[in-house]
Amino acid sequence: MMKVDAYSHILPAPYFARMRELAAGSGDLRRWLELEALHNVDARLRMMDEFGDDYQQVLTLSSPPVELLAGPADSPALARLANDSMRDLCDRYPDRFPAWVAALPLNNPDAALAELAHATDVMGARGVQLFTNVGGKPLDDPDFRDIFPEMARRDLPIWLHPTRGPGFPDYASEDRSRFEIWWALGWPYETSAAMARLVFAGVLERHPELKIITHHLGAMIPYLEGRIGLGWSDQLGSRTSGADLERLRREALPRPLIEYFRRFYADTALSGSAIGIRCGLEFFGADRVLFGTDCPFDPEGGPAYIRETIRVLDALDVDESARARIYSGNINRLMGVKSA
Repeated sequence: MMKVDAYSHILPAPYFARMRELAAGSGDLRRWLELEALHNVDARLRMMDEFGDDYQQVLTLSSPPVELLAGPADSPALARLANDSMRDLCDRYPDRFPAWVAALPLNNPDAALAELAHATDVMGARGVQLFTNVGGKPLDDPDFRDIFPEMARRDLPIWLHPTRGPGFPDYASEDRSRFEIWWALGWPYETSAAMARLVFAGVLERHPELKIITHHLGAMIPYLEGRIGLGWSDQLGSRTSGADLERLRREALPRPLIEYFRRFYADTALSGSAIGIRCGLEFFGADRVLFGTDCPFDPEGGPAYIRETIRVLDALDVDESARARIYSGNINRLMGVKSA
């Protein structure tokens, strides 16, 4: 059965070389240097061989976001380098990398829209990647509002990736997050909060055809279905003074709140968690769940997340048609490409 990994990460060699120049002296580069399959395509291809000719990857640029590496004047050129490099890999290895996702210089909104158009209309990107905040700004900020109708008009998906670092403390009395809580718990919160802001901003109501792929299977949302429904939607505004949230809910969001969250798509990148994948599949349904692994960010540098995710998906109590949609049919449909 063909397997198209909808959310794998890469730092193409030309881009990675520039990234090392920009982040010279930063200890934060250590992990990326250790993951050879992240920036060495030969190592990447050797790793992929373990899973046979029916395993492919859609390429998305790895963290950190472009805007954390370069200011507004320089980020457009950096995003263009990333996109040129990912397209080159897809052109060179189409049987392994059938599609790529464009990076955008989001700290330069005008340039981001220009790069969106160039990458999708000229270079052939099958979507764009957004991070859950841009220098602390939420995605419903006016700086980014034009991205959503542009992607809806093109009928191409948005890949939504969390971003948060140790400088985001867990408690107001501290100045840093401890024990990597910022990653293990902070990233799912980031994704969930970004989804909620897009819902309450009316983005999904105005653009019901918009396709947003949430990383890590919708983060906290499937598990919190009841809290969102009976707890949040049906009592919105009862806990907050000074804000007419009930009116917002009644006039701007005419459908049950949970319905908007079910409109998102979600990948299976849960580090091989069977119970988490079953929960997400129950919430979103087999037509909105996509095989994704987070390769190569596992203890083995690539294959472990792929191997464990395949193990879980192969064991799911679903019919073969649903399994095929999860493995490749859904992502190919979203990207508008033919199944291999």
